[in-house]
Amino acid sequence: MEHEDDTAARERTARRDEAVRAAVEQGLLGPGAPLAGLLDVTGIRRSAAALRAAFEEVAAPGTPVLHAFAVKATPLVPVVRLLWEEGIGAEVASPGELALARAAGVPAAATVLDSPAKTPDELREALALGIAVNADNPQELDRLDALMRGPASASPLGIRVNPQVGGGAIEALSTATATSKFGVALRDDGAREWVVRAYLERPWLTRLHAHTGSQGIPLELMARGVAEVYALAEEINARAGRRQVDTLDIGGGLPVNFASDATAPTYAAYARLLRDTVPGLFDGRYGLVTEFGRSLLAKHGTVVARVEYAKRAGGRPVAVTHAGVQVATRTVYAPEAWPLRIAAYDAKGRPKEGPAVVQDVAGPACFAGDLLAREQALPLLEQGDYAAALDTGAYYFAHHYAYNSLARPAIHGFAPDGTGGVAFAVVREQQTLAEIVAESGGAHAGALTTLGAPGRG
Repeated sequence: MEHEDDTAARERTARRDEAVRAAVEQGLLGPGAPLAGLLDVTGIRRSAAALRAAFEEVAAPGTPVLHAFAVKATPLVPVVRLLWEEGIGAEVASPGELALARAAGVPAAATVLDSPAKTPDELREALALGIAVNADNPQELDRLDALMRGPASASPLGIRVNPQVGGGAIEALSTATATSKFGVALRDDGAREWVVRAYLERPWLTRLHAHTGSQGIPLELMARGVAEVYALAEEINARAGRRQVDTLDIGGGLPVNFASDATAPTYAAYARLLRDTVPGLFDGRYGLVTEFGRSLLAKHGTVVARVEYAKRAGGRPVAVTHAGVQVATRTVYAPEAWPLRIAAYDAKGRPKEGPAVVQDVAGPACFAGDLLAREQALPLLEQGDYAAALDTGAYYFAHHYAYNSLARPAIHGFAPDGTGGVAFAVVREQQTLAEIVAESGGAHAGALTTLGAPGRG
């Protein structure tokens, strides 16, 4: 598997180590701030550049390519704004994600709406704004038919298909299985012909979309899914007698290596595999859209938690920290599929040294399975140290799970300050107790006591 050179991985590790130390020194982490997310701005910029370069290398000159960040991966306005500054648009799957993209300044022309459950109002808004829409099913296409009889729209429109090429190692993230809930199942009886006819009857359908899966999907399977969509586009255009489908949205899904600091596979490796598997994809006849998320951000985020207590149970050391199910929900509930590496730092934020000791790293939630890591070998964590959950820039600190009404942690971006130090910027402030109460119906405290009370109504 092709991966980045060791120098890049070492530089990223060094930036992380410097950021943790600086965060402790500057009071962003400490007894009063026992949990925070750190985002490596330099790393994010380089990741975006690597994505653009990978497709520029294989595509014919002048090929229009839109890389749209899957906002679900890290739904934070400053992150979406940074990526847009680096030439990456936005793929959104809800009204909330669309609002985030718009708040970040991503223009409609660089925004794609994908969702299996779009309401008429969501579709109407997208068409009014000129945002690209991929219809998920025949009923949604009926809704688009009705809307297209109204005011003219600049929205590029297409249909999402499921190539049904199979699943990967994580069933929940495999979107091209025989029974996936996404898209039109292309191999079901009559489905392929229905899709072709849908395009022939609607000249305004000009895009075709598929997304084979995410973490746990082999690159070869991803490429097979793209090949199926390309073949379908060729069939539609041949039947239409013209280039009706002019853009292929090939989704994202590049898996992330959580086993080490190396970035593997790379965007370059995937783009070259696509070129070899589907050479016509890059000959300039089709515009391209990608929708990468996890692979852009995962390696550039770290959740850092203070060790509140260090104890032993059954002879095994247990570090009790402030990071658990509320920030690492998938890891806690499905540890075999979503294991995390932990880096140990001392009370001053320096990488901790010492012999590796097998230990558990626990979270603060009140149930036994709230473990960030199980039986992981690292220098013994002691009270006041810090445990850093690595590769958590996507689907972790921005996906809060409100177990025990634990507060959403602060998130800080970091970059060199130009004088050998580290500068931080607030990406999201820590949730306050007042905000927790408000979200939990605080303004309606008496609502149920007065509803149906004896002698009332």
